[in-house]
Amino acid sequence: MKKSTPRAILFVCMGNICRSPSAEGVFRSHALAAGLDLHIDSAGTHAYHIGEPPDPRSQEFAVRRGIDLSQQRARKLSDDDFEKFDLLLAMDKENLARMKAACPPAYQHKLKLMMDYASQSDSEIVPDPYYGGPHGFDLVLDYIEDASSGLVLSIQQELNKGEG
Repeated sequence: MKKSTPRAILFVCMGNICRSPSAEGVFRSHALAAGLDLHIDSAGTHAYHIGEPPDPRSQEFAVRRGIDLSQQRARKLSDDDFEKFDLLLAMDKENLARMKAACPPAYQHKLKLMMDYASQSDSEIVPDPYYGGPHGFDLVLDYIEDASSGLVLSIQQELNKGEG
């Protein structure tokens, strides 16, 4: 199968109120700075928080880095997302497994871990900060910043190859 440059990217965590909205916001900022025109969204594998804004702590720590998450609203991953998005990035292995179980075989190649694109961290996952202290929200943003930089670089390399 020919590899193509992703034009629509979905970030996925469990409830879509901490990690994936942070990833959506941070990556959108990185993509805009790089001049990339992409469709960027986020979702959760569970329906716990549909319609709710991101966790206030996620918003607070993102704003400290110049990222506004306030307009986002949580939604659940849908069956249509597997076809609609070119790349679906899970924040951890549990959510990746849930995505793989729900995803039709024809779209399995679109599923990856967010941290597959990181270069500064050895972590394979973006840890869930929900039940922890403030340090966890900063750490999540550090990991997401790292992986977002790597994802932008990957997309730029694909575009430079002319495969887009």
